[in-house]
Amino acid sequence: MKYGLIGYPLSHSFSQRYFSEKFIKEGYEGCSYMNFPLFDISALQSLLEQEKDLRGFNVTIPYKEKIIPFIDEMDSVAVKAGAVNTVRVIRNGGDVYLKGYNTDVYGFSRSLEEWFISLHADLPEKALILGSGGASKAVACALQDMNITTTTVSRKTGKTYEQLNAADIAAHPLIINTTPLGMLPNVSECPDIPYQYLTENHYLYDLVYNPPQTLFMRKGLNSGASVCNGERMLQLQADKAWEIWSEIPKII
Repeated sequence: MKYGLIGYPLSHSFSQRYFSEKFIKEGYEGCSYMNFPLFDISALQSLLEQEKDLRGFNVTIPYKEKIIPFIDEMDSVAVKAGAVNTVRVIRNGGDVYLKGYNTDVYGFSRSLEEWFISLHADLPEKALILGSGGASKAVACALQDMNITTTTVSRKTGKTYEQLNAADIAAHPLIINTTPLGMLPNVSECPDIPYQYLTENHYLYDLVYNPPQTLFMRKGLNSGASVCNGERMLQLQADKAWEIWSEIPKII
């Protein structure tokens, strides 16, 4: 049984190592996890034809939204988030049926709760979400369920980075980076927000986990803010994906 990850590029991903170690540690024989870098999402069909043992795959940048037209069915969380990061492949003879899920919502909400519990702090009422891609949609969905009001900051939609001011930063204690800025190898990059207005009352959460401490996080630490990376989120969403893949296959 084969599982994997699609996206482009995939050099930053921890998924292959995580699942490979998981299969060994938990005794799942005959299971493997591979990276499938797709330069274009249209190559998905060819991948499914070539990899006939593929039972499921994760989806990362930049295809969490672009994959939706290829999905036959989406669960309620993926529909609400408007993004898919986990796909279950169901085969019936020569037919392939794809069901899409979003485990990022679960991974983010659980990791955020764990982080604030460790800080002995209450969840804030407002948050800034930096970025407007598939990951940001999952974060927005999770925060909505947690009754946290969000404002999206993006060059494409929502409030722009140039419009952010001291009042905006002060009003939003939680700031989440959902962009790939700062990810290896581009470690000198970070979202262009007015960091000078950050205080010890702020919480910066970076979905990037490689490197473990990004420039975004360091700038937060320099202002006394609490920071967290996305590694725990990735672990939680991966475990949730495995729960989905290891279910008894449905008959079409």
